[in-house]
Amino acid sequence: MIASIEGTVIQIFDDSVVINVSGIGFKVFVTAETARRAEVHRSMALFTYLVVREDALTLFGFETDDEKELFVLLLGTNGVGPRTALMILSTLSLELIKNSIIQEKADVFNRVPGVGKKTAQSIILHLQGKIQKTATAIGVMITDIDEDVIAALTGLGYSIVEAQAALQMIEKDAPDDLETRLRQALKYFS
Repeated sequence: MIASIEGTVIQIFDDSVVINVSGIGFKVFVTAETARRAEVHRSMALFTYLVVREDALTLFGFETDDEKELFVLLLGTNGVGPRTALMILSTLSLELIKNSIIQEKADVFNRVPGVGKKTAQSIILHLQGKIQKTATAIGVMITDIDEDVIAALTGLGYSIVEAQAALQMIEKDAPDDLETRLRQALKYFS
């Protein structure tokens, strides 16, 4: 198995990069964020996971080992293939994924294109107990009102990652009403 890859980026696509290693170009599927950060003619090192099928060998790359481990865990869920697992990691932050599993909030996964209610519930059931309650996960519990703020921001056209970043900028002692919290979150974008 190919555990990691390091080389020079020679092409960048929305969902993948081509990395030149000693004259051989490897197409590696990556999250949208990783693709955005990649630069042509710059060195890139990724942890990788090789998916072997009858008709293809597909390489998936991750910037951190945690991201790769979560990808592998997601693959163990019924209805989640490599492309769906990568889409989940592209759409949701690692913290939100872990918190959603710990708090059993399947509806967060419904925001990912291609993930329906049954698949979201399967993810929660499969990963329950496999995701540890780390200090950061416990400290960043998502309340119902914060979920409403994220839903409102995504409804306005912001990505889930942007909405999560804005949510973290809300003052800790802010009132628990949607209007105030949404107003503070919108200040992040101005």
